[in-house]
Amino acid sequence: MATEAGWDVTVAPPPEAAEAEAAPRDDRESLEHYVQRLAVAKAEAVVATGLAGLILACDTLSEVDGEALGKAADESEARQMLQRLSGRTHRVVTGVCLRRQFPPEAGVAIGSPVTAAAESILAMGDLTPDFLDWYLASGLWRGKAGACGFQDERLPLELVSGSP
Repeated sequence: MATEAGWDVTVAPPPEAAEAEAAPRDDRESLEHYVQRLAVAKAEAVVATGLAGLILACDTLSEVDGEALGKAADESEARQMLQRLSGRTHRVVTGVCLRRQFPPEAGVAIGSPVTAAAESILAMGDLTPDFLDWYLASGLWRGKAGACGFQDERLPLELVSGSP
């Protein structure tokens, strides 16, 4: 979308360590604050690579029964997550961080990052064992909070509230 609007866009994924090295969420931290904090950590990791410009970073987690579901480590964990979500409604929270980074030679001080969080409520239909096997074999679950994404289109997901 941004490229179509004429913007010069560089996709620069942060190192995996950015998320892995972030302090874990404690019981007092809201999911909204946590995903914003992770988005800031990812933006800072991209800045540390020397990239300058307007940096946009995000992080998303799913939540069911008060438990946050991040990215599944393997197919077995993805299966467990999807079975928990099957036939249920769950919450998805995305934190975003927008940070302006000037090149060092500009001599301009940087300001605080701007952060926000958005929530969506999704209802997942029942997943049959055959569909679950197919979905896991497809690899579409990799790198997604709760092992699924609304954008997959093959999943029986309905947006109850929020934005896709």
